[in-house]
Amino acid sequence: MTETPIKTHRDGAILEVTLDRPKANAIDLKTSCLMGEVFAAYRDDPELRVAIITGAGDKFFCPGWDLKAASEGDAVDGDYGVGGFGGLQELRDLNKPVIAAVNGIACGGGLELALSADMILAVDHATFALPEIRSGTVADAASVKLPKRIPYHIAMELLLTGRWFDAQEARGWGLVNEILPADQLMNRARELARLLASGPPLVYAAIKEIVRDAEDSKFQDAMNRITRRQLGTVDALYASEDQMEGARAFAEKRDPVWKGK
Repeated sequence: MTETPIKTHRDGAILEVTLDRPKANAIDLKTSCLMGEVFAAYRDDPELRVAIITGAGDKFFCPGWDLKAASEGDAVDGDYGVGGFGGLQELRDLNKPVIAAVNGIACGGGLELALSADMILAVDHATFALPEIRSGTVADAASVKLPKRIPYHIAMELLLTGRWFDAQEARGWGLVNEILPADQLMNRARELARLLASGPPLVYAAIKEIVRDAEDSKFQDAMNRITRRQLGTVDALYASEDQMEGARAFAEKRDPVWKGK
């Protein structure tokens, strides 16, 4: 029996997704489609509030595209599934937090997968690279996402040279939120996930939509859409029970009870 390359674990409002494809957690078309299904289900499940993506083992988070599968017929321009490569890069309307727990090497499409998360935690021995340039291909998603996360000139150096860099350098450029010993990585990811899961889901949704909308907008145009209630998540937030609950809890000096509606 063929084992599934994606393992999931649900703990209340938290979904853990583990990429598990020995030997290196590389992603082929089938795996990418499965990941898209998993993250689309996460997006659409009102009971789930936070997701963690990590890799099995302690050497590889993900090296990206499975070159062995490509040599056996997987087309590089094939169907990656509903979320694009790795299930996250092109998943529309994902208005919930995603934490990447990078447990080892993250290069090529694996680094692009981590860049698709909202926050990145890394084990202290993690290493990163975008080596596509060396094989005459383009790290297309990283070319869009990396300059938005770190200084432009550093992003261009990494894209144009394909050089490797370690977790400490990644933290220095602001790419990684925290660096942790291997035995603490998932504990910290779960701790952070529990904190987010206890927060207001409608506010998270509004934040993520505002950020996406502002990426392609002039400042005032983006502000106008917010104030004129032209973003669905913002309008839903202001009309919600949670909005009133937040105000009541503050006045009553107690913790709010968020219902997500």
